[in-house]
Amino acid sequence: MSDPKKYTVGWICAVLTEYVAGQAFLDEKHAPPDGLPGSENDYTLGRIGKHNVVMSVLPMGSYGTTSAATVAKDMLRDFPNLRIGLMVGIGGGVPSKKHDIRLGDIVVSIPGSGQGGVFQYDFGKAIQGQGFQNTSFLNEPPAFLRAAVQGLAALYEEEGHDIEGAISKVLQTKGPKMRSKYKRPDASTDRLYKSAFVHQDDDASCSSACGDDPTTLIQRPVRTEEDDNPAIHYGLIASGNELMKDALIRDELAQRKDVLCFEMEAAGLMNSFPCLVIRGICDYSDSHKNKVWQGYAAMAAAAYAKDLLYRVPVQKVEAETRIAQTVQVEQQHIHFGNNNKGVQIGVNEGDINGLTFYQSRHR
Repeated sequence: MSDPKKYTVGWICAVLTEYVAGQAFLDEKHAPPDGLPGSENDYTLGRIGKHNVVMSVLPMGSYGTTSAATVAKDMLRDFPNLRIGLMVGIGGGVPSKKHDIRLGDIVVSIPGSGQGGVFQYDFGKAIQGQGFQNTSFLNEPPAFLRAAVQGLAALYEEEGHDIEGAISKVLQTKGPKMRSKYKRPDASTDRLYKSAFVHQDDDASCSSACGDDPTTLIQRPVRTEEDDNPAIHYGLIASGNELMKDALIRDELAQRKDVLCFEMEAAGLMNSFPCLVIRGICDYSDSHKNKVWQGYAAMAAAAYAKDLLYRVPVQKVEAETRIAQTVQVEQQHIHFGNNNKGVQIGVNEGDINGLTFYQSRHR
């Protein structure tokens, strides 16, 4: 049995596909944890480089910010010496003229547009005559993790990355079922439809229901050897309890907030489990959702997370404050402030007017 006190990296996944992909990139697996009789989480323990890593996944059938927060809270209790938090998995991309995001690409949460890297787009207030105003502000990823992201970006800029090669190498050691589900799909399945074109039949695939009519598709140049493929994008990730399947709202948020990706868990973590969010792009946050790219996107995110951990010196991790201690200090500050009379938490009120996140007229 493994000693929970020896683990310094907490890695959270939302769904089975992400959990499987993460485990595939462990350099070695360890025995189950010792002495956790009251824990409701499922844990996988192992090592990446010199870091001991604990992975967990949301319970089957549970999604959203609250479930993610519960898993993180239990992980911090069960593994008290965690210093690094990672949320690794899949998400819906937000392609735009500014960001050439494609299926299989990777988005990393980095602060921008007045937000801390993760933006809770469905939390706020609706004011008559003023539309919906976002009123949440979430913590940034820890500075030492963002420094490692910068260092890894410099390495990729100079030497390129080998994420595709790393995925292929891992899959060579797996069985045919996993290779089939997690390998890179054919490029022809990466279709970006025009925003106003809605999926025609929920029971049919896009290839049969929506087809390849050039009048409905956005044409993009083929990536060359000079282009990273998958590409790494750094910026704002939109998180909420509503699954984003509306391209028009997607584009509105891209224009107003420079959002790169949508997902459903990170907003529940940032203020109670400070972490870096890494998402592989498996769809375009529109009505044309499918599962063809989920396996590969999860592998791409996990491969990037492994590269990042190799970039972080183990001595640096040991010198960092434990996540549980950081969260406790922040909570005390929120409750008491410097004068024991309480403090007002700063909020960033957005100007996302006229958006309806629950019932879109465009569906």
